[in-house]
Amino acid sequence: MSEVPIAVDPDYYTTHDAYQPSDFESETTSLASSIYRGVMENGRRYQTVREGDYWGPSDEQQFESLEAGHLVCLIMEANTPNPLFQAPVKNPKHVLDLGTGRGSWAVDVADMFPEANVRGVDLFPPPVEWLPPNCVMEVDDVLQEWTWRQPFDLIHLRQMIGAFTIPEWDSVYKRCYNHLQPGGWIEQVEGDPRVTSDDGSLAKDASIIYMGKAIFAAADIWGHPLDTLDTMRGAMERAGFVDVHERVYKWPIGPWPRDSTLKEAGRLHYHQWSAGMEGWTMYFLTKWGTPKPWSKEEVQVLIAKIRKEIKDPRKHIYQAARRVWARKPTEEEIANSSVKQEPVVKQEPIVKQEPVVKQEPGAQDPIANDPAVQEPVVKQEPGTQDPVATEPIVKKEPSP
Repeated sequence: MSEVPIAVDPDYYTTHDAYQPSDFESETTSLASSIYRGVMENGRRYQTVREGDYWGPSDEQQFESLEAGHLVCLIMEANTPNPLFQAPVKNPKHVLDLGTGRGSWAVDVADMFPEANVRGVDLFPPPVEWLPPNCVMEVDDVLQEWTWRQPFDLIHLRQMIGAFTIPEWDSVYKRCYNHLQPGGWIEQVEGDPRVTSDDGSLAKDASIIYMGKAIFAAADIWGHPLDTLDTMRGAMERAGFVDVHERVYKWPIGPWPRDSTLKEAGRLHYHQWSAGMEGWTMYFLTKWGTPKPWSKEEVQVLIAKIRKEIKDPRKHIYQAARRVWARKPTEEEIANSSVKQEPVVKQEPIVKQEPVVKQEPGAQDPIANDPAVQEPVVKQEPGTQDPVATEPIVKKEPSP
């Protein structure tokens, strides 16, 4: 991570309120469609393909956050030849986007490379109203057997932390390796939910700091660690990838930087956090929070405190992020080295193992004494009915 601090714009919050709702918010609403359904829990919609095995909601609010995150990544690479990916793939023919979310990256790549076949895959149908003719979206579980026959030139992953256990991640990277053309590339971008500041403007006991500690602890108990930012390079190398590159970032939260590119990225990143925080914390803390699972109201109290913090222009908060891209060896490299290419074989579905967690008598919870969250006295809001019709999830057709 770069040690150079981001220069602060001292005037941005005196001339206008940069944190007021923008056109971006109105342009990224109404994403749900009547053909989608899921399971409702704590007021959020979740996918049902791997029910109970993925933390992220699949609803309008979360898709809004994902869209903002997509734009942040593009802005941070605005000065590069191709902001969509950094792997040196010039004219891809087959591209796979794992965990496509709203599908924005896959659609943009399909537009940029009209001769390529781009495939976006997720556990929930991406809420796209229109697709380029060379782009398809599929509902599938990447932990099951991969049935795509055509090897890919590029496989892309982004914002997938907490999606898998460590053995599952190893399996996913190996499957990516096996389903890439020799010389093909994998690329992944991840952020760290544990935010910080360079100038001490964010207090160590801030609620947003507490949130990072709390969800990290919960994810570890669940067995879905959130440290993918730090582990993905090594996991790719273990899978057989070579020529590994990486780039680190500081994603500002809020338009406080002086630099115009970082200011715009920070404005969008603020919207990503504003829309995404509840979804990032609700599942982890109500399922695996310590010393006991949290209530929905406790999570909402914490989120309300964090909203105030990220809206404060005096707090110069940023999120660390990393991009890693790596190559599958060419056939010549494999033939001339001791590296053996594993054949693509039928892959058995991964059998999940439930975590067994025992609390030692007298053991102290590492976050239980944090003052950021107290027992709230919150008026319970009336429940809301899911406005989405209950048509079945559209399953993908086998690829030709």
